[in-house]
Amino acid sequence: MKTHFAGLDIGGSTIKCMLVDAAGEPSGGIVEVPSFVKDGYRRTFGQLREAMEKLAANVGISVEEIAAVGLDVPAPCSNGVVWGKANLGDDWVGTDIRSGFSKEIGKPVFMTNDCNAAAFGEWMYRPEHSGGLLYVAPGTGLGGGLVLPGGVLYEGNNGLALEVGDLSVPRFEDGELPVDGRGRKGCLEGWVSLMALRRQLAKALARPENAQHPLATSAETIEAKAFKLRDFAEHGDALAREIFALQANVLGHGLGDLASILDPGLITIGGGLSETSFRDWFIEEVRKGFAERAMLPYQRCPLPPHEPTTRIEWAIGGDGAAAYGSARKAMQLAFGNHA
Repeated sequence: MKTHFAGLDIGGSTIKCMLVDAAGEPSGGIVEVPSFVKDGYRRTFGQLREAMEKLAANVGISVEEIAAVGLDVPAPCSNGVVWGKANLGDDWVGTDIRSGFSKEIGKPVFMTNDCNAAAFGEWMYRPEHSGGLLYVAPGTGLGGGLVLPGGVLYEGNNGLALEVGDLSVPRFEDGELPVDGRGRKGCLEGWVSLMALRRQLAKALARPENAQHPLATSAETIEAKAFKLRDFAEHGDALAREIFALQANVLGHGLGDLASILDPGLITIGGGLSETSFRDWFIEEVRKGFAERAMLPYQRCPLPPHEPTTRIEWAIGGDGAAAYGSARKAMQLAFGNHA
């Protein structure tokens, strides 16, 4: 009897993989294998098969006992076809990855992008929560996903919904609208992302009052300095905290606008900042920004006892959220979407 379901989270450097059993519980821990996505999807298929074999061995089953597979990719995709290269190799674009991998392993495959999978994983990690959930993940860029009340993953008509980094932000920096990594002016990702962090840090280090800051006197590239900024913030460095406070505030404003559109009830923030020692301070700065921007009904019910209408919390799934979400979607696929 086929009683397990695999979730395969494809990243630029690693592929994180997880099994769930027939009850939807994680089984056998997380397996990681190197990702060679730039070498083409065929080589990645080999890595996925290797990961499935390791997962099966961890729980003492054969690969044949895996009923279905959930797959997520770090790129826009629609009905199993990758629409954009992102961090993938050229041959991924325009290829029906879902059908190709399904034929290779002889099993049904569900496929979505990585942020959608992580959002669904976050929802599934909260069995006590039945309402909506908006997931945002600041990182190199700014991704997002939405689960509707009752646990329905919302992907949009073409599977391309919830590019939250595209949200317009009418906020100027030195008289100009900031530009994101794709050259777009005035969007949320232009304020909240690693790309934005590099620009903000460069501007801050150019100010006279910061001339003696260790990052200003360092000969390292701005990319290397930006990676170190988190360590400075961990130790309470005023410059680092100033920049992270700015990103938190703008993110809070963006979430306020999204709450007006989506009314998700629960907003979870993923990404590396969730693992820092200043995470409590950072999320409070996000909440302050949200309170400045969101209309009052999206903060608290106007009727007694004035219960909160939107909560902002850290994500709880960690690095395994997308793999878990993909595995649970595979489980739904196998059970006719009723798991």
